[in-house]
Amino acid sequence: MPSPSKSSGLISTPSLSPSLAQTLMSASLAYAGSIKVPINIWIFDPSLHPLLFHRMEGAKLTSIDIAYNKALTAAGHRLSTDKYGDKVNGLLHGIGRSNGGRFCTIAGGEPIFVDGVCVGGVGVSGGLPSEDKDIALAGINHLLRTLSANGPVKAKL
Repeated sequence: MPSPSKSSGLISTPSLSPSLAQTLMSASLAYAGSIKVPINIWIFDPSLHPLLFHRMEGAKLTSIDIAYNKALTAAGHRLSTDKYGDKVNGLLHGIGRSNGGRFCTIAGGEPIFVDGVCVGGVGVSGGLPSEDKDIALAGINHLLRTLSANGPVKAKL
């Protein structure tokens, strides 16, 4: 389907295709398996629609929602969830109650940027926050390497 012209007033929002989302997820799951951390992982598009979900055997059931909230926050705010840190007790006090209580400030939520544009977000939960972040970034880095094999890609992590 052709893209609408700029004169139509419509805009086009770049997003991960299902196959690219699967590429990212597969790499994250492989890394999680290699460090023996059973996780839940969500991948969202930039409009905050879920694209993919996977629960590894042994992953905590309560982490399903946490991973969802991390992906939602990262995709919606275009910022890593761990970047909020101490600000939630100061300047951003109460932000965790926004978005129906789904705003998450725990590491493991990462926006996905391709050519400087946010094309989605990934949320990982099941390990320590630092492990969740590393697992999310392993998937994003693999995705960016896959894309760069097909031509130049400007990444933002």
